[in-house]
Parts: sequence; structure tokens; C-alpha cells
Amino acid sequence: MTDTYPDAALVSPDWVADRLDRATADDPALQIVEVDVDTDRYECGHIPGAVCLDWRRDLRATDSHDIVGPDAMARLLGDCGITEETTVVVYGDEANWFATHFYWQLTHYGHPDVRVVDGGRDHWVEQGYPTSTAPVSPPTRSYGRSLSPPARPAVRASRVDVSAAIDDETVLVDVRLDTEFRGERTAPPGTAESAVRGGHVPGARNVLWAANLRPDRRFKSPAALRSLYADHGITADETVIAYCRIGERSSITWFALSELLGFDRVANYDGSWTEWGNLVGVPIETGSASR
Repeated sequence: MTDTYPDAALVSPDWVADRLDRATADDPALQIVEVDVDTDRYECGHIPGAVCLDWRRDLRATDSHDIVGPDAMARLLGDCGITEETTVVVYGDEANWFATHFYWQLTHYGHPDVRVVDGGRDHWVEQGYPTSTAPVSPPTRSYGRSLSPPARPAVRASRVDVSAAIDDETVLVDVRLDTEFRGERTAPPGTAESAVRGGHVPGARNVLWAANLRPDRRFKSPAALRSLYADHGITADETVIAYCRIGERSSITWFALSELLGFDRVANYDGSWTEWGNLVGVPIETGSASR
């Protein structure tokens, strides 16, 4: 079993730095995309050639409180200069919360080639890799491939799937802070979007999203990740659903399990606690996990 990651999912900052000439030349074969929690950070300096997405505006359907639909996603990609043949390289702040969320959405819709920059924005800047404040406006291109129906619907879990998981063998992984998991708070500090009830889905195991990462924000080795999840009784033969508050932190865990460790049955519940904690009549537990 290999203890290195394939370039197909996770790329090093050096891998990106070696391709900056292509990234800044409006090459349709490669497009870098920055997606931050703090959407103002892009203007302070970004990877040269990177376009910026606003997660609130670009990755959510405002009329349905959902991820964007397939037609809107195709338009968004085309507006970023991305075709169905483009290698999309994503990164962002907070160790790639919304970068992996965008990766997950593109996986759901079936874009063939997406990579995540290991360590994200903060690692890139801290290690002195080049940045630019120049605006980036790649030529609009046509995304000529239909994204409907989604190519990989199994990577997305619904509240129906979560309800069923309570009574079957599916492993529920709550990646939030322990204070959120116990029900002492309904959102992390500094966030407004919340729920009327606190706690966790019954039977869920609390494995903090940040446990997937080293102190420098890069992902831990495969051996370290396998050990982390094995310690919580989670192995590759399990069916897993990960969730958080709005599905962005759980995208980190989905990415680690599905794309880095190769678990075959991992889904991200993007409705997460803002949905479950506001539903009428669903079961909720409070307090610490049983294991």
C-alpha cells in the first residue's frame, strides 16, 4: 500500500509553481481557482493567473439554499475560462475549506481533472511562493459538456440518507469543534448562519476536520490518516457520511477519505447542521461521543 498521494487529486506547491507560465498565459488547458472563506483575501495577493470565486455568490443557489445547479455550474466554469478539457487547480484559505468544497462539487458534476493545492493559500504565502495583485480575467469559453445528471451523485448525501444511516451500518463523521458536537454552540466563532438546536446526529463520531492536517496545513501522510480513522473505528470497508455546519469543513474530510485514502463509499452531507439542526422532529444527541 503506497504512502504517497497521486498527483491526480493533491498537488504540491512546487507542482503549481512549475506551471505558472501556463497559468498566466490564458492557456485553456490549465486554470487556477482561489476560493476563500474570507473573500477579500484574494485582492491582497493571489497565485499568479488564479481567478477568484465567491463561495456565497458562486457556489450556492440563492433561490434554493443549495449548491448551484448543473447549468449554472457550466456557466460559471465557462466564465472562468474553463472547458471540459481544462485541468482545474483549486486552493483557498483556512487550509482549503472551500477549495475542497469546490473540488467536491466538480466531482459531483463530473469534471474530469481537478487538483487541490496542498496547504492552501496560507501555506503558499508563508513559504514565499510568488503572488500577484493583478486582476485576472480569462477569456470566456464554452463548457461544452452537459453536467446533468450529476456524474457521481453518490458523493453527496441528503437528510434522507442521514436519517437512514442512524439505523444502519453507515458511519457518520461529525467534523465540527467538540463544543459544536456536544451542543454547547450551534456554529463556530465568528459565523452567523446557525441552527435552532445544538448537538449531533445520533451515533456520529467526532473527528475534527483539522485532524487531517499537519501543523503547516498540508495533509498528513496516508499512514497517519489511516491510523487517525482506524483509531475511531473507521476503515476503508465502511460506508461513511461526513458533515459539519454547511458542508465546507466536511469537504476536507470527504477529500481525505475518498480522494487520498481511496475509500469507495464516502459522501458529504452538505445540508449539514444548518439543515439537520433546523428540521422538525429529527433525533439529536448532545454531550460527548460514546467512543
